[in-house]
Amino acid sequence: MHDPLRWSDPLVSNALHDALGFLTGDFWTLEFVQRSKSVAAPIQECLPFPRPTEAVIAYSEGMDSLAVAGLAGKTLGDKLVRVRVGSKAADKTTIDGQPLPFARVPYRFKKIKTSNRESSARTRGFKFALISGLAAYLADARQILVPESGQGSIGPALVTVSHAYPDYRNHPLFTKRMARFLAALLKNPVEFVFPRLWNTKGETLREFTTLSESETWKTTRSCWRDERWSALDHKHLQCGICAACMLRRMSVHAAGLREEDGIYICTDLSAPSLDAAIHPDFTRNSRAFEQYAIAGTLHLDHMADMAGANARPAVQRHAILTGMALGISTADAEDKIIGMLERHAAEWSNFLDGLGENSFIRKWTRASQ
Repeated sequence: MHDPLRWSDPLVSNALHDALGFLTGDFWTLEFVQRSKSVAAPIQECLPFPRPTEAVIAYSEGMDSLAVAGLAGKTLGDKLVRVRVGSKAADKTTIDGQPLPFARVPYRFKKIKTSNRESSARTRGFKFALISGLAAYLADARQILVPESGQGSIGPALVTVSHAYPDYRNHPLFTKRMARFLAALLKNPVEFVFPRLWNTKGETLREFTTLSESETWKTTRSCWRDERWSALDHKHLQCGICAACMLRRMSVHAAGLREEDGIYICTDLSAPSLDAAIHPDFTRNSRAFEQYAIAGTLHLDHMADMAGANARPAVQRHAILTGMALGISTADAEDKIIGMLERHAAEWSNFLDGLGENSFIRKWTRASQ
């Protein structure tokens, strides 16, 4: 580091360890050492946008970031800056002929040869939160918008996989810790805001389609699988059956919309079996593909179960912690979480009904019992 003493300061170090430990469930020990070679200081200290910036949002190919940026842009206009994480070219999207405020935050790490690396993918949430925090600092913004719906933020923390540690990547309990760390490191307070926390993804998409750029949702991508595992005829498609794809397809259905043919590997969810649902030219079908499909379906099904009375004690415990992170009462947090889960359950039930009695998806859920 250029300034290891700053990173080793107890306020910074403790906040960083707290954020990483809470996110991954692991015990971390980070040591900071002086750089052997100095790097030239940046030419500019901030990003000179023509108007004052109020908020930034981490922008990706996903439906959530597109929709929430569009909805927030109705109010904030040029005071909202979209931040591309990584080295992709800046977005050239325009509205009424005017370019949207956009910035890129490129980064590069030297690969360390070690087998003791963090392999849960949870630190991806740390990367997005940190880059967003740095962008807010450079743009002199006070808010960072987290675009995930309640299903993508609260759902993974409520519905765990077997005995796995809960997934807090997009949860207020994690972002509150990140805000504490960023404030200690940068001496600049910032707030993570969840504009769609109490909504479903389908509700957000439905509201986005009222905007002038409504058709752009069709260009988004939700699937996390890369081209090695989700390609057909040398074209990278969405698998159509992982948890992210299933939430997308259910949300499109809930919004009363329809997607074009040819974007999914798993084409027909109404088919009687997974093999029959997959495009016949797909060559990477395997036991692992089936397990991801089952896990994706059961995640949404189990989240719907959380709306029931039997899950109320778990929801109440979660509401206590979530309310504290957001600065609202436990009763208010509980009502909002239950409302979001009930609407998710209704959307899931309607989606299953639309697939028909013979759908292999339906056979994997409680609807078949």
